[in-house]
Amino acid sequence: MQRWRGLEDVPADWGRCVLTIGVFDGVHRGHAQLIGRAVADARERGVPSVLMTFDPHPMSVVRPGSYPAQLTTLTRRAELAEELGIDVFFVMPFTAEFMKVTPGEYAHDLLVQRLHVVEVVVGDNFTFGRKAAGTVETMRQMGARFGFEVVGVDLLAEHTGAGAATGHATVTFSSTYIRACVDAGDVAAAAEALGRPHRVEGVVVHGDGRGRTLGFPTANVAPPMHAAIPADGVYAGWFTVLGPGPRIGQTIAGTPAMAAISVGSNPTFSGRARTVEAYVLDGEADLYGQHVAVDFVEHLRGMEQFDSVAALTTQMDQDVARARAVLDQA
Repeated sequence: MQRWRGLEDVPADWGRCVLTIGVFDGVHRGHAQLIGRAVADARERGVPSVLMTFDPHPMSVVRPGSYPAQLTTLTRRAELAEELGIDVFFVMPFTAEFMKVTPGEYAHDLLVQRLHVVEVVVGDNFTFGRKAAGTVETMRQMGARFGFEVVGVDLLAEHTGAGAATGHATVTFSSTYIRACVDAGDVAAAAEALGRPHRVEGVVVHGDGRGRTLGFPTANVAPPMHAAIPADGVYAGWFTVLGPGPRIGQTIAGTPAMAAISVGSNPTFSGRARTVEAYVLDGEADLYGQHVAVDFVEHLRGMEQFDSVAALTTQMDQDVARARAVLDQA
């Protein structure tokens, strides 16, 4: 898969393509349906498929200071797009200038002159151009004018059990819905919409070392700014050292390990800073400085303040046992 950032990366001899456009944060099941259509149509036409996303999130430019919590990093988004068969992952910088581009300029200058689209695949709620004035119907009009086809894909909705985030039985899978699930700690509902567990990536940094003294040495994960962090509590999940590399203690890069994960500020010890700490169940290693992923599978309990260290460690033993039972069934 090719990766472009900005129009300057588009090859001078670039030919026709099928393009799908969106932020695609999370690359959830609805996104997968959209991307799958673009990939299938591109193969049928014998041209490359291109996914165009934006950085930073458009909302942070349209409404400064209102950056939505990020479900996936750009790197992770690219990996997931590649798994779905996309040929080119194109990151378009979303700037104040780009925000002012009219729908007509967007279609003619970007889609036709630079990307040479033969087909555009978008969700049926897609908007584009200055003040989001362009709609799917606007794009169809542009397509009729400039000679490309437009496919609008219905949003994916599914009947589910009532979730902590919404309380509704039928939900439309969207990044906004998944952020609400994560924020509420309903990581099972988030996983249902994503098609996989919600992931938080980060670098392992030095913490206060208290877990080691309690007999539960944890990896203190520092996520990127704006990452979508689940509600405070204890979770069962998977811990993975990312990227190629040698065995680190009993941890093998790229191989998920069972973990009990704590999100919160350690109220028993009057903590204030919110942290993500993962206790790997079957192995111990020096992981400082490693880029890792934490995949949240199930919420086990809320964050509690205990009267004594003994009460805390007793509960932690129970958390580890529950995490193992959950992950054995995953």
